[in-house]
Amino acid sequence: MVKYLLKNYDSMLTLMLTHIQIVMISIAISLLIATALSILILRSKILSMIVLSTLGVIYSIPSLALFAILIPILGLGKGTAIFVLVIYNQYILVRNISAAFRSIDPSIIEAGIGMGFNSFELFSKIQLPLALPIILGGVRIASVTTISIATIASVINAGGLGVILFDGLRMNYLPKILWGTIMSAGLALTANKILVYLEKLASFKASGQCKV
Repeated sequence: MVKYLLKNYDSMLTLMLTHIQIVMISIAISLLIATALSILILRSKILSMIVLSTLGVIYSIPSLALFAILIPILGLGKGTAIFVLVIYNQYILVRNISAAFRSIDPSIIEAGIGMGFNSFELFSKIQLPLALPIILGGVRIASVTTISIATIASVINAGGLGVILFDGLRMNYLPKILWGTIMSAGLALTANKILVYLEKLASFKASGQCKV
Protein backbone atom coordinates (compact mmCIF):
# COMPACT_ATOMS: atom_id res chain seq x y z
CA MET A 1 0.00 0.00 0.00
CA VAL A 2 2.60 2.57 1.11
CA LYS A 3 5.07 1.42 -1.53
CA TYR A 4 2.47 1.90 -4.27
CA LEU A 5 1.60 5.37 -2.95
CA LEU A 6 5.23 6.51 -2.85
CA LYS A 7 5.84 5.22 -6.36
CA ASN A 8 2.67 6.59 -7.96
CA TYR A 9 1.62 9.61 -5.86
CA ASP A 10 2.00 12.01 -8.81
CA SER A 11 -0.33 10.08 -11.12
CA MET A 12 -2.74 9.48 -8.23
CA LEU A 13 -2.86 13.22 -7.52
CA THR A 14 -3.53 13.94 -11.20
CA LEU A 15 -6.41 11.48 -11.25
CA MET A 16 -7.78 12.97 -8.03
CA LEU A 17 -7.72 16.48 -9.53
CA THR A 18 -9.38 15.20 -12.70
CA HIS A 19 -12.10 13.60 -10.59
CA ILE A 20 -12.67 16.82 -8.64
CA GLN A 21 -12.78 18.81 -11.89
CA ILE A 22 -15.45 16.53 -13.39
CA VAL A 23 -17.53 16.71 -10.20
CA MET A 24 -17.30 20.51 -9.83
CA ILE A 25 -18.14 21.21 -13.48
CA SER A 26 -21.06 18.77 -13.33
CA ILE A 27 -22.48 20.28 -10.13
CA ALA A 28 -22.11 23.86 -11.42
CA ILE A 29 -23.93 23.12 -14.69
CA SER A 30 -26.52 21.01 -12.86
CA LEU A 31 -27.32 23.86 -10.45
CA LEU A 32 -27.84 26.36 -13.25
CA ILE A 33 -30.21 24.06 -15.14
CA ALA A 34 -32.00 22.82 -12.02
CA THR A 35 -32.58 26.35 -10.72
CA ALA A 36 -34.14 27.41 -14.03
CA LEU A 37 -36.32 24.27 -14.13
CA SER A 38 -37.39 24.73 -10.50
CA ILE A 39 -38.47 28.33 -11.05
CA LEU A 40 -40.42 27.20 -14.12
CA ILE A 41 -42.32 24.36 -12.41
CA LEU A 42 -43.13 26.41 -9.31
CA ARG A 43 -45.86 28.09 -11.35
CA SER A 44 -47.72 24.88 -12.18
CA LYS A 45 -48.38 21.75 -10.11
CA ILE A 46 -49.16 19.74 -13.25
CA LEU A 47 -45.90 20.80 -14.91
CA SER A 48 -44.05 20.05 -11.67
CA MET A 49 -45.48 16.53 -11.57
CA ILE A 50 -44.61 15.88 -15.23
CA VAL A 51 -41.04 17.20 -14.93
CA LEU A 52 -40.28 15.40 -11.66
CA SER A 53 -41.80 12.13 -12.92
CA THR A 54 -39.72 12.31 -16.11
CA LEU A 55 -36.53 13.10 -14.18
CA GLY A 56 -37.33 10.27 -11.76
CA VAL A 57 -37.58 7.77 -14.62
CA ILE A 58 -34.24 8.96 -16.04
CA TYR A 59 -32.66 8.76 -12.57
CA SER A 60 -33.73 5.12 -12.28
CA ILE A 61 -31.71 4.15 -15.39
CA PRO A 62 -28.39 2.50 -14.35
CA SER A 63 -25.43 4.78 -15.05
CA LEU A 64 -23.58 2.20 -17.16
CA ALA A 65 -26.65 1.77 -19.34
CA LEU A 66 -26.95 5.53 -19.85
CA PHE A 67 -23.25 5.75 -20.71
CA ALA A 68 -23.70 2.94 -23.24
CA ILE A 69 -26.69 4.70 -24.84
CA LEU A 70 -24.86 8.02 -25.19
CA ILE A 71 -21.43 6.78 -26.33
CA PRO A 72 -22.52 6.35 -30.01
CA ILE A 73 -23.90 9.91 -29.94
CA LEU A 74 -21.40 11.81 -27.79
CA GLY A 75 -18.38 9.51 -27.89
CA LEU A 76 -15.96 8.72 -25.07
CA GLY A 77 -14.37 11.10 -22.57
CA LYS A 78 -15.13 13.79 -20.00
CA GLY A 79 -17.85 15.47 -22.05
CA THR A 80 -20.07 12.40 -22.04
CA ALA A 81 -19.39 11.79 -18.35
CA ILE A 82 -20.34 15.38 -17.43
CA PHE A 83 -23.47 15.20 -19.61
CA VAL A 84 -24.66 12.03 -17.84
CA LEU A 85 -23.84 13.42 -14.40
CA VAL A 86 -25.79 16.60 -15.12
CA ILE A 87 -28.81 14.53 -16.20
CA TYR A 88 -28.67 12.41 -13.03
CA ASN A 89 -28.36 15.46 -10.78
CA GLN A 90 -31.52 17.09 -12.10
CA TYR A 91 -33.93 14.84 -10.20
CA ILE A 92 -32.21 15.47 -6.85
CA LEU A 93 -31.65 19.20 -7.35
CA VAL A 94 -34.96 20.14 -8.96
CA ARG A 95 -36.89 18.29 -6.28
CA ASN A 96 -34.94 19.97 -3.46
CA ILE A 97 -34.86 23.47 -4.95
CA SER A 98 -38.59 23.50 -5.74
CA ALA A 99 -39.39 22.08 -2.28
CA ALA A 100 -37.15 24.70 -0.67
CA PHE A 101 -39.01 27.62 -2.23
CA ARG A 102 -42.42 26.04 -1.61
CA SER A 103 -41.56 25.66 2.09
CA ILE A 104 -41.28 29.43 2.60
CA ASP A 105 -44.20 30.86 4.58
CA PRO A 106 -46.21 33.16 2.25
CA SER A 107 -46.72 35.60 5.14
CA ILE A 108 -42.95 36.27 5.15
CA ILE A 109 -43.09 37.15 1.45
CA GLU A 110 -46.07 39.42 2.09
CA ALA A 111 -44.19 41.13 4.90
CA GLY A 112 -41.28 41.78 2.54
CA ILE A 113 -43.61 43.25 -0.07
CA GLY A 114 -45.13 45.42 2.65
CA MET A 115 -41.66 46.75 3.44
CA GLY A 116 -41.28 47.85 -0.18
CA PHE A 117 -38.94 45.09 -1.43
CA ASN A 118 -38.89 44.64 -5.21
CA SER A 119 -38.71 41.19 -6.87
CA PHE A 120 -34.91 41.05 -6.79
CA GLU A 121 -34.75 42.11 -3.13
CA LEU A 122 -37.43 39.57 -2.20
CA PHE A 123 -35.42 36.82 -3.88
CA SER A 124 -31.95 37.81 -2.63
CA LYS A 125 -32.83 38.96 0.89
CA ILE A 126 -35.73 36.67 1.83
CA GLN A 127 -36.46 33.73 -0.48
CA LEU A 128 -32.91 32.56 -1.23
CA PRO A 129 -31.60 32.77 2.38
CA LEU A 130 -34.65 30.87 3.66
CA ALA A 131 -34.47 28.24 0.91
CA LEU A 132 -30.68 27.84 1.03
CA PRO A 133 -30.46 25.16 3.78
CA ILE A 134 -32.72 22.78 1.83
CA ILE A 135 -30.99 23.64 -1.45
CA LEU A 136 -27.58 22.86 0.10
CA GLY A 137 -29.00 19.57 1.34
CA GLY A 138 -29.80 18.70 -2.25
CA VAL A 139 -26.37 19.84 -3.41
CA ARG A 140 -24.79 17.62 -0.76
CA ILE A 141 -26.70 14.54 -1.91
CA ALA A 142 -26.00 15.37 -5.57
CA SER A 143 -22.28 15.90 -4.88
CA VAL A 144 -21.83 12.55 -3.13
CA THR A 145 -23.81 10.81 -5.89
CA THR A 146 -21.75 12.58 -8.56
CA ILE A 147 -18.47 11.52 -6.94
CA SER A 148 -19.56 7.87 -6.98
CA ILE A 149 -20.90 7.89 -10.57
CA ALA A 150 -17.81 9.80 -11.75
CA THR A 151 -15.78 6.84 -10.52
CA ILE A 152 -17.73 4.58 -12.89
CA ALA A 153 -17.20 7.12 -15.70
CA SER A 154 -13.57 6.01 -16.00
CA VAL A 155 -14.83 3.08 -18.10
CA ILE A 156 -15.58 5.58 -20.90
CA ASN A 157 -12.11 7.17 -20.67
CA ALA A 158 -13.24 10.14 -18.59
CA GLY A 159 -10.34 9.70 -16.17
CA GLY A 160 -10.63 10.18 -12.43
CA LEU A 161 -10.21 7.85 -9.48
CA GLY A 162 -12.08 5.04 -11.20
CA VAL A 163 -8.95 4.50 -13.32
CA ILE A 164 -7.07 3.28 -10.24
CA LEU A 165 -9.96 1.17 -8.97
CA PHE A 166 -10.87 -0.55 -12.25
CA ASP A 167 -7.23 -1.07 -13.23
CA GLY A 168 -6.79 -2.82 -9.90
CA LEU A 169 -9.83 -4.99 -10.53
CA ARG A 170 -8.66 -5.94 -14.02
CA MET A 171 -5.15 -6.76 -12.75
CA ASN A 172 -6.42 -8.27 -9.49
CA TYR A 173 -3.93 -5.92 -7.79
CA LEU A 174 -5.04 -5.21 -4.22
CA PRO A 175 -3.13 -1.92 -3.57
CA LYS A 176 -4.80 -0.28 -6.58
CA ILE A 177 -8.23 -1.57 -5.56
CA LEU A 178 -7.77 -0.30 -2.01
CA TRP A 179 -6.37 3.11 -2.98
CA GLY A 180 -9.09 3.64 -5.59
CA THR A 181 -11.75 2.80 -3.00
CA ILE A 182 -10.16 4.82 -0.20
CA MET A 183 -9.64 7.93 -2.32
CA SER A 184 -13.17 7.85 -3.78
CA ALA A 185 -14.76 7.29 -0.37
CA GLY A 186 -12.51 9.91 1.21
CA LEU A 187 -13.48 12.48 -1.40
CA ALA A 188 -17.18 11.75 -0.87
CA LEU A 189 -16.85 11.99 2.92
CA THR A 190 -14.91 15.26 2.67
CA ALA A 191 -17.50 16.80 0.34
CA ASN A 192 -20.28 15.63 2.63
CA LYS A 193 -18.59 17.14 5.72
CA ILE A 194 -18.02 20.51 4.03
CA LEU A 195 -21.57 20.74 2.72
CA VAL A 196 -23.09 19.64 6.06
CA TYR A 197 -21.19 22.52 7.68
CA LEU A 198 -22.42 24.98 5.03
CA GLU A 199 -25.95 23.62 5.43
CA LYS A 200 -25.86 24.22 9.18
CA LEU A 201 -24.41 27.69 8.67
CA ALA A 202 -27.17 28.51 6.18
CA SER A 203 -29.81 27.21 8.63
CA PHE A 204 -28.41 29.46 11.35
CA LYS A 205 -28.51 32.49 9.07
CA ALA A 206 -31.98 31.60 7.80
CA SER A 207 -33.34 31.58 11.34
CA GLY A 208 -32.18 35.17 11.68
CA GLN A 209 -33.65 36.09 8.30
CA CYS A 210 -37.07 35.03 9.48
CA LYS A 211 -37.40 38.30 11.38
CA VAL A 212 -38.42 40.40 8.40
